[in-house]
Amino acid sequence: MTAKTNKHDRAGQFAAPTVSGGYTRHLMQFALAHGANAAALEARSGVAAADLTDSDARIPLANYVALMRAAKMLCDMPALALHLGAANDFREFSIVGLICYASPTMDAALTELNRYGRLVAEVDVPAAGPRFRIVPQGNGLLLEDMRRDPNEFPEMTEATWARFIGETRRHFPDAPFALSVQVTHAAPEHRDAYREVLDVPVTFGAARNAIEIDPSWLGIELHNPSVYAFGVLSAHADQLMRSLEDARTMRGRIEAMLIPMLHRGEITMEAIARQAGMSRQSLYRRLKGEGIGFEALLDDLRRRMAIHYLEGGRTSVNETGYLVGFSDPSAFSRAFKRWTGKSPRHWREQPV
Repeated sequence: MTAKTNKHDRAGQFAAPTVSGGYTRHLMQFALAHGANAAALEARSGVAAADLTDSDARIPLANYVALMRAAKMLCDMPALALHLGAANDFREFSIVGLICYASPTMDAALTELNRYGRLVAEVDVPAAGPRFRIVPQGNGLLLEDMRRDPNEFPEMTEATWARFIGETRRHFPDAPFALSVQVTHAAPEHRDAYREVLDVPVTFGAARNAIEIDPSWLGIELHNPSVYAFGVLSAHADQLMRSLEDARTMRGRIEAMLIPMLHRGEITMEAIARQAGMSRQSLYRRLKGEGIGFEALLDDLRRRMAIHYLEGGRTSVNETGYLVGFSDPSAFSRAFKRWTGKSPRHWREQPV
């Protein structure tokens, strides 16, 4: 029985995390190219090639994990995830890759990756935080993957870091990037492949999954930034994000709608209900069933987004206030102090 992947499936069909059809197809094609038998892959994973014609379809993460494990076995390739990550361009299998490469710089691309990354793979990360964050360390920086329970599926860590390093190396061969890699899982039998693929020192059993990076990487200008392409792709990605949230909670769906609107300031429940295709009363009942009211949801979203912007270090206090809907800086300061007990300037200046 193959995984159901129609992107028009009714909300709630997938209670468990999912990955995109394009992401899954990339793995299947790689396995087939390296000797795996298609029928055996399908039998072991529950995923057939016919399920993957739509790159935006959703495949249960559990099936993707089974496909990865089957591919490693059938190809007799323990380091398959490392080679998979290093092999192909992100743009070839995901709209998220296209959006990232339409961005002006690596720093901006990382922001978009955090914004839309769930379209590639839904993974568990700390509430309201990005999956990938930049962390100061000594005189350098760490690019840290905040995915929870990474050792349950270390192949995703392998593929992720191999892709970051491989793509930078291909497109910007003269730009310094990875200095070392840390992974939380124990050293596997194929540990020598890490040196071959990543070509930097690797620490196994570390406290975090991270790449130690040269700070200049964030400022790399991408080859073909396009405002037009970025806008078109982002609009489509936003639609996909709404569809993804629709299969989760009403709160998640409403928050996804609100994020690009926060800067407008006054946002009414009636307007959001209309945009969601329901009455105000229906929205009220749905949110109440999840234990929250609209005003509390909006207030909490503004709090989380304000902290996200300030900790990102790319916006001023006044710009942050505007982005989350406050035209009056003093009103934003009062709200922030109510949320955190500190002024936004104090919060931004505190050590990470």
